[in-house]
Amino acid sequence: MATKQEGAAEARAALEGTRIKWDDANMKSSYANVCNVTSTREEVVLLFGMNQAWNRGQKEVTIHLTDRIVVSPYAAKRLSMLLQGVVGEYEKRFGALNIEAGAAEGKK
Repeated sequence: MATKQEGAAEARAALEGTRIKWDDANMKSSYANVCNVTSTREEVVLLFGMNQAWNRGQKEVTIHLTDRIVVSPYAAKRLSMLLQGVVGEYEKRFGALNIEAGAAEGKK
């Protein structure tokens, strides 16, 4: 039989939510300066890669894709919300990011 103290601990744990432990033992790091996204009804596919063409005015540019991440639409929406928050905080600290076509990379 559970005591009142044990019941209170269980209730507190339920209110606080599930504790998440991040296991990075098999994690790898990659750098990408290009990202593209496609989707179907069941999944969202994020493609990451490198654009190594530094000369302007090239008629054709090859993007070397390095990683593909497939997520559910629900996970994609949560990722979108997280990224909006992170980019918003970045712009508060360092100024607005200009991503319009023709804008110099890395300049505000």
